[in-house]
Amino acid sequence: MSEEINRDRRRFVGTVALTIAAAQFGMIGSAVAQTGKANPASVPTIKPGTNKSFGSLKQIDAGLLNVGYAEAGPSGGPVVVLLHGWPYDIHSYVDVTPSLASAGYRVIVPYLRGYGTTRFLSSGTFRNGQPSALAFDTVAFMDALKIKTAILAGFDWGARTANIIAALWPERCKGMVSVSGYLIGSQESGKMPLPPKAELEWWYQYYFATERGRAGYDKYRHDFAKLIWQIASPKWDFDDATFDRSAAAFDNQDHVNIVIHNYRWRLGLAEGEPKYDDLEKRLAEAPVISVPTITLEGDANGAPHPDASAYAKKFSAKYSHRTIKGGIGHNLPQEAPQAFAKAVVEVDGY
Repeated sequence: MSEEINRDRRRFVGTVALTIAAAQFGMIGSAVAQTGKANPASVPTIKPGTNKSFGSLKQIDAGLLNVGYAEAGPSGGPVVVLLHGWPYDIHSYVDVTPSLASAGYRVIVPYLRGYGTTRFLSSGTFRNGQPSALAFDTVAFMDALKIKTAILAGFDWGARTANIIAALWPERCKGMVSVSGYLIGSQESGKMPLPPKAELEWWYQYYFATERGRAGYDKYRHDFAKLIWQIASPKWDFDDATFDRSAAAFDNQDHVNIVIHNYRWRLGLAEGEPKYDDLEKRLAEAPVISVPTITLEGDANGAPHPDASAYAKKFSAKYSHRTIKGGIGHNLPQEAPQAFAKAVVEVDGY
């Protein structure tokens, strides 16, 4: 019996689809639920790029959206919601997910609005990309799945979304893993000019502020995204198949509108929706986050990001920071899945 379980586990870590993985690790999940917290050492060693897909996806109506999402692990396990960024998709977690499932977690990875199989329920809904709207989407998604609280983990837009939920709805966030730390901003803070070298890193934000930029992103969205991947992760030698799996998510009919509105809103060049005004006022005060947190940073992150020392005091609960070495860039969960998964398990024990 022991040899059979070990053989199944090795097969899972290597190639098994996540839908099968959820069933395989159901017994492990039950044991974790009964005995307490998982241990970071329980995260299996996994080579980046081992897994290629999530198998079949699920869909659920949640708030303004019909959300597409992947799910793995035991249904009764502690919940982890993994949030992707731009220009990426749920495949940033294609190796993290089975690792956490094998440790007994129920892992849920939704497509953000404007990506993949997520769709607006009404054609008349404003295609709003402002950060508070994306955070509200995630809370509505958790409500639809009847999830009261979860560990939230993300990078880029996903980290910002997790930050906002942890700040505004801390009762929904059991713990947080945030790549590049504290990313809550506001339109007011966006007005402050940066030194020229720092402004250069945001070139695409200003490109998107123009109609030429909108048209260019629409026409060349795959080429544009690949360029961002290369700049943001200069030492990540991803292949075309890896990129193409994520790039398919950008063919969503709302993708361009959401991306363009997000960056124009940040610069104060586009209006948000009044129903989010109170949330944005609270976020403009740069609230301290009171949930247990681990922040991560890759040692070769080519995307704009704050220094870790700049945000350490924004976390009032148990907190720690990790710099992940080895040429790790902006897409940290896909480039260093084991380090990311271990951080999730560790913060669960805080």
